[in-house]
Amino acid sequence: MPLLRTLLLTAALPLSAAAQTSTDWTGFHGNLAAQKFSPLTQITPENVTSLERAWELHTGDLSLGDGDLPKTIWSATPIYANETLYLGTPFYRILAIDPSTGEEKWSFDTDSTLEALTQPGLKNRGVTYWEAEEQTGRICDKAVYIGTMDARLFAVDANNGVPCEEFADGGQLDVNQWNTTNDKWPLSLLQPPTAYGDQLFVGWAGKDWEYAEAPAGTVFSIDARTGELQWTVEFIPSEIRAKTGTANIWTAMTVDEERGILYLPVSSPSPNYWGGNRTQDIPLATSVTAVDTETGEIIWSRQLVHHDIWDYDTNAAPTLVDLTVEGEKVPALVQTSKQGMLYVLNRETGEPIFDWEERVVPASTAMGEKASPTQPFVTTPEPPNASMEWPGVWGFADLMSFGYCSRKAAELDYQGLFTPPSEQGSLIWPGTAGGMQWGGGAVNPETGIYYVNTSHVVQILELFPREEYDKAAGGSANESGFYPQTGSPYGFELTQFVTPTLGIPCWKPPFGALLAYDMNTGEKLWEEPFGAVQQWGFYMPESWGSPTIGGPALTASGLLFIGASMDDRVRAIDAETGKVLWSDLLEAPVVANPAVFEHEGEQYVVFVSGGNTILKPEVSDQVVAYRLPR
Repeated sequence: MPLLRTLLLTAALPLSAAAQTSTDWTGFHGNLAAQKFSPLTQITPENVTSLERAWELHTGDLSLGDGDLPKTIWSATPIYANETLYLGTPFYRILAIDPSTGEEKWSFDTDSTLEALTQPGLKNRGVTYWEAEEQTGRICDKAVYIGTMDARLFAVDANNGVPCEEFADGGQLDVNQWNTTNDKWPLSLLQPPTAYGDQLFVGWAGKDWEYAEAPAGTVFSIDARTGELQWTVEFIPSEIRAKTGTANIWTAMTVDEERGILYLPVSSPSPNYWGGNRTQDIPLATSVTAVDTETGEIIWSRQLVHHDIWDYDTNAAPTLVDLTVEGEKVPALVQTSKQGMLYVLNRETGEPIFDWEERVVPASTAMGEKASPTQPFVTTPEPPNASMEWPGVWGFADLMSFGYCSRKAAELDYQGLFTPPSEQGSLIWPGTAGGMQWGGGAVNPETGIYYVNTSHVVQILELFPREEYDKAAGGSANESGFYPQTGSPYGFELTQFVTPTLGIPCWKPPFGALLAYDMNTGEKLWEEPFGAVQQWGFYMPESWGSPTIGGPALTASGLLFIGASMDDRVRAIDAETGKVLWSDLLEAPVVANPAVFEHEGEQYVVFVSGGNTILKPEVSDQVVAYRLPR
């Protein structure tokens, strides 16, 4: 009956009042609908310039990568619940913090292996908070969970940090026990699970770009109190699972609480930049897929990229919002993408709400490859780059590089969006580092106005036949350089399209933007360059914008709070105009979504300044909380 019950709910039921009005920040995106919206109005566009640091702390869990430990990559959204602020660190510790003072209440150490088993550094995106539907007074009726890179999930009591003895093996669950196909790496638990009812939905991250055959994508539903496995969802057909892999969920998930539907942003299959081993249809790959929370049964799936050979993972939790479209109430979801397109779907059926068409795209010249002849294109809402064409060579960069940019562009294969990777070298726009990243967007559930930041990044992807790759391969960095795709006929090199000496982007700015859309109509309301590039110790003009990682949080008073940019700043943006009203300088890029909550009658905004070497080398362990003067 659960599936039938879900499908019969065809009326546009509103999202729960709790999902829209909570003054806590109990999940990675604020609420289960991933709205990143707070109803608080204490901080306003008129008084936001008075914001001051209430407190700041350094966790001590920091590595610069110059010793025995890999560099830390910290992008944990703080969680406010149970009158406590909870943080997960890249050393896989849980910190419970007094929200008004920043003082530590308790901490828990997983004693995890501090090795870069699947990632380029020690990475953590935070913790999950859960409360039992029936409070019994037992230990761990309220619990906090943290995952580790070596695939263990830990549960502790939210009041004191004591391990939950009833959970799996004395408070820890070995998720890698379910890694049974192509066990090339542990199923790293970097993104905290999604908690709903008495369930935890667990996805995992892997070692991208290394192998053709890899662990196959799976989501696990487990009992939040006992850790018992309830059901799984597999995304690769069983008959080809052994010769490919991934198509996993490494980012956050979304839940429609009224309908009991879990929405899964599914990534691309392996290997990422060649698909000759997986020419059969994998309809759930690079998709948004809806499943019944009780059974794991698939309700619908909408593929966003056919036969993905660009690593265009569906990389953020979709945002749920009820819209009014041509006078009709519509239960919708908004899915961001690396392609820079916004996919607006009916969340009951998966059907597009606005324009959606299949367009012919270029064929591949790679050996054994069969690129899809068409791909989905969405023109409403209008993409950040309306033409969907790369910006073209930037005259300033071309001049500073003595014509390198224009010469290189002429050498590369570029046939528009979905230009396949090639031995010639392909200009990829947007690159896997471009478009909208895992921070996702924020929405006002009352108005349907949606806000999202996007990066304008151009990359070069060159395929090397295996023998040539083995001779040419050099080093790799965080999502750039040489990668083997072992088991396929090609390794590859991925680079940013920048000048050789000074590292100036060869494409025209802006390099990043912040946008607002009325999702009832798909109309773009405004688009502003966002952030500033920091290079050679200087800040570039703000009109150039910055690539960004991390997303915004929105308040009912009309403010967007966001870090995300290269310049280490956090900002408050006027949601009506896109103009910066306030900013502060922290120690490293804030690549985590902020948390907005009320504690003891005061509104707080908390940022984690952790950094990510995709943006710049600097990393930190800084946490800063802001409030109005007392």
